[in-house]
Amino acid sequence: MTMVPDSVHQLLPFAGAAEDVALVQDGRSLTYAGLAAAIRHEADRLTLLGPRRVRVLEMRNDIDSVVALLGSLTAGHPVVVVEAGNPTRSADIEAAYAGASDLHPDLGLLLSTSASTGSPKLVRLSHDNIWANAQSIADYLGLTAEDRAVMSLPLHYCYGLSVLTSHLVVGATVVLTDASVADDRFWSLARSAGATSFAGVPYTFELLECRGFTGAELPTLRYLTQAGGRMDPARVRRFAALGRERAFDLFVMYGQTEATARMAYLPPHLAHDRPEAIGIPVPGGDFRLAPVPGAPDGAGELVYTGPNVMMGYAHTAADLARGPETTTLHTGDLARQADDGLWEICGRLDRHAKVLGLRLDLARLEARMPVATAVVVDADAVHAFVTASRMTERVRRELSALSGLPGHLVRVHEIETLPTNSRGKTDYALLAAHASASATATLDDQHEQTMESASPEALRNLFAVVLGRPDADLDHTFADLGGDSLSFVEVSTQLAHRLGHLPAGWPRLTPRQLAATARPGSRRLLATEPAVVLRALAIVAIVMSHADLFMVMGGAHVLLAVVGFNLARLSLHTVGRTERARRLVASTAGFAVPAAVWIGVTGTVTGDYRPATALFLNQAVGGPTWTADWQFWFLEVVVWSTLGLAALVLLPVLDRGLRQRPFAVAVGVLGCALAVRYLAVGLAAGGTDKYTLLGTVWCIAIGWAAAEARTRRQRYLVAAAIVVGAAGYFSDDLSRTAVLVAGMLVLLAPGNVRLPRHLSRSLHLVAGASLWIYLTHWQVYPGLEAAGHPVAAVLTSIAVGLLAHRAHGWVLSRLRPR
Repeated sequence: MTMVPDSVHQLLPFAGAAEDVALVQDGRSLTYAGLAAAIRHEADRLTLLGPRRVRVLEMRNDIDSVVALLGSLTAGHPVVVVEAGNPTRSADIEAAYAGASDLHPDLGLLLSTSASTGSPKLVRLSHDNIWANAQSIADYLGLTAEDRAVMSLPLHYCYGLSVLTSHLVVGATVVLTDASVADDRFWSLARSAGATSFAGVPYTFELLECRGFTGAELPTLRYLTQAGGRMDPARVRRFAALGRERAFDLFVMYGQTEATARMAYLPPHLAHDRPEAIGIPVPGGDFRLAPVPGAPDGAGELVYTGPNVMMGYAHTAADLARGPETTTLHTGDLARQADDGLWEICGRLDRHAKVLGLRLDLARLEARMPVATAVVVDADAVHAFVTASRMTERVRRELSALSGLPGHLVRVHEIETLPTNSRGKTDYALLAAHASASATATLDDQHEQTMESASPEALRNLFAVVLGRPDADLDHTFADLGGDSLSFVEVSTQLAHRLGHLPAGWPRLTPRQLAATARPGSRRLLATEPAVVLRALAIVAIVMSHADLFMVMGGAHVLLAVVGFNLARLSLHTVGRTERARRLVASTAGFAVPAAVWIGVTGTVTGDYRPATALFLNQAVGGPTWTADWQFWFLEVVVWSTLGLAALVLLPVLDRGLRQRPFAVAVGVLGCALAVRYLAVGLAAGGTDKYTLLGTVWCIAIGWAAAEARTRRQRYLVAAAIVVGAAGYFSDDLSRTAVLVAGMLVLLAPGNVRLPRHLSRSLHLVAGASLWIYLTHWQVYPGLEAAGHPVAAVLTSIAVGLLAHRAHGWVLSRLRPR
């Protein structure tokens, strides 16, 4: 085996065999021998150009940029890496540093510590810093020459550079691309390269969830890494659980540019149980705490020691002559060490923060504003506070431009005065609390303050209020927060009103993603989910039929299909089979508990129902003859079907199928349910057979399959199953069969229906209260029907159900804080 020439090893300690592939880009590849030759050629070229000087390189994710960087390091030229396509930044760096002639011999790399904030301060890194950091990362990741990392992080960013160097130091392969994980091109490249890993910042993982990442996309995947800012612990836990199931590791990492890149990592086996921790120091590094006056017990400033600690900062060209000035790094983070030995970050001491992986100098941002401004960061967004009226939009635009953040992540608040603390300094803690206070707003406040708002923060607040989750943040989806079919109606109404439409798959989109889809909507028409329309019309049809106002039978069976449709969308796409089962059980409890209480109390007062009915056991202990206990057959079917499904999704084979081929699984379950339907009740369901669990579970399976149908062929297949299931089911009752078939087919219609706003809101109100209308109407309509007032019976039943739904919501709002 021929190794890379020693001349390159003088500064670049690669371990790759000459014939092994080092870099891949757009069909082009370079072996380690080829890379060594290209580096030496570039180094020789630079040596002929003159004495050692600072080189400013605009880095792209391509082989030429890598060769230019490594060739400069080999020739002894310190390099400042900057973002490609940013000529202003390059010109500023050139003007400040390119003329420096007195350069310390150890100086290798100069990196910006403040991303796009415009700060002139650079971090001075030595060659030893670079390769000590690379080796440390390679050690804890367990990298070998067999690894292949697909790399889309920018190479002007210390995280991206560390991926490159840590793989080169062990002779592994780096696949360079500028494609995002949201791009099909990324996955095609990763699969063709046999990639074993890729790296991401928190937003990368948000995109992965939006895409429905399961791990099956990349069979060769060995591990994922995450850095660039704190990731929501709930998301860490979800990806850790997915990794356990798909046999890949998740490494959550902590670092700063001043430590070349990396200071700590969370061992993968601890990620699920300790997602809030930064973990343990990297190999060769160590942590200690420096006292901080007023800090909580056990907390202090986190101080790091290791061979990857920078030489120091550079503010001017003269600073480039200075040697190493420190062996320790005061991180500016407030931290503590937990009882299990893991380190945790609990605050920040200085005025720097990270948003979407960009490290922002908040003090410098404030200084660049046209008016007095105080800036804080909360929930992955920048909040600015100003006292000058009519300046909010200008401040928002300038903050967005200076920080490099999209406009929807910059919020500007106008306040009377900027608060100060006892020392006369701006009270940033109070402003930060103000920035996040909206997440705990009451429902009335929400309606008054943000009814018309489609900002990410307002949509986050909507989730927080309706779902009773003040911990909701900009990375949580409706499904993440445990949204169920009861809250689904209210949230979909609000979203359609605020966004001007209702995005497809909205339950699995974050507030940021939803806000990005906002568009001017019609003042007269409102986008409405077909499932919501069905739910409202079906419950009204049920009440009308029972009150003998107008016979429209079949609505309850259509509602069963709607139940299956919503279960598939809200619970079955959760990452991890345990979490999926938990969501199903929680969804069941959300309606079963209040229903059981109502039935139990009503049965005790009226004597109409046995205790077994309140426990949804009528079909198990009662007879086949219709009695009042059969009135709640619908709830009994839903309860036991959902709990049975919760047990099924715990099976590894079904869990695997749900992640890899969800439609195939849904169709398989539907086939089994149809077989049970025919075996249990035959062609025609007579008597109470059409209300039993075995005789009706196929309706829920139809809804599930309809939710998973994405293509025209899949929809045709489900439509055929609807016809097969409904054929002869209601014997000769053709109108009831027609209602059943038509209602189920509506679930297959792509998109939403646009209805007059008042009609849409009325349907949403009725749909949202459908459970309570169903529960209470049995006690409301009989007397009015017997008195010859069927219209009053229907209207009163709906009104009582709406009031009961409202009262239930009020009770929940009081119980949630406990």
